[in-house]
Amino acid sequence: MPFSVKRPCLIGPFLLLCENLRFMPKLQQKIELGAQARTVLGHKVKRLRRSGFVPAVLYGKGLDAVSLQVPYRDFERVLKQAGESSLVYLTVDGGPEVPTIIHDVTRDALKDTFVHADFYKVRLDQKIKAKVAVAFHGESPAVKEQAGIFVRNINELEVEAFPQDLPPEIAVDISSLKNFGDQVLVKDLKLPVGVELTASPDDIIATVQEPISEEELAAELAEPTTDVSAVEEVEKEKKEEEVPEEGKEGAEDKAPTIPAEGKKE
Repeated sequence: MPFSVKRPCLIGPFLLLCENLRFMPKLQQKIELGAQARTVLGHKVKRLRRSGFVPAVLYGKGLDAVSLQVPYRDFERVLKQAGESSLVYLTVDGGPEVPTIIHDVTRDALKDTFVHADFYKVRLDQKIKAKVAVAFHGESPAVKEQAGIFVRNINELEVEAFPQDLPPEIAVDISSLKNFGDQVLVKDLKLPVGVELTASPDDIIATVQEPISEEELAAELAEPTTDVSAVEEVEKEKKEEEVPEEGKEGAEDKAPTIPAEGKKE
């Protein structure tokens, strides 16, 4: 019989445990994906996509890039489960499992279909930094009852953790936004065990603003816009003054960040 808050099954010191079982996070399931080595390269990959495969590449530290092809439907299912932060165990042609992160996914601008994917091989004994999507849950009373404007300041957050501990998303409860000006800060988040945020604790994730009147909107639209050419000139001057930093001490002690992208073919 399932536990019920209204009709607890245990008494004494075990009552609280019984009532809070439904709030415990679900254990992450092992996500697996099969792939095949790819020999079709260059412009010929268009035919590969039409036949139901996503061209991909596997790379990582100490590993030569390997061109792959992944069944479209399988990739779609796994991406929905793992996102671009959770661990995916990849097998190539039935070989040994390779722990990876789906790092970069390219989509067709018009059809929104998958064009290419990068799999980054990770070490399970080494923490990494990765960006995780922010997912808003609940309903803000200030928005629902007072017609407030919900303002989302952050869409993703960088975290540091072992690859197997990376969450597919970071849940943000906005039911605490009861009045105009209320905020959800980074320090308000509840993270899984072993996951640390690199952002400042006082960074604002979301807030609620007062609704704007038609007169105020018209006044804002009537304000002169910034001279784009002037901004571009200032940015150009800044770039010319920038000097790259090299050889910082202690760099080896920091958790590696997933590289920007792999070699796409």
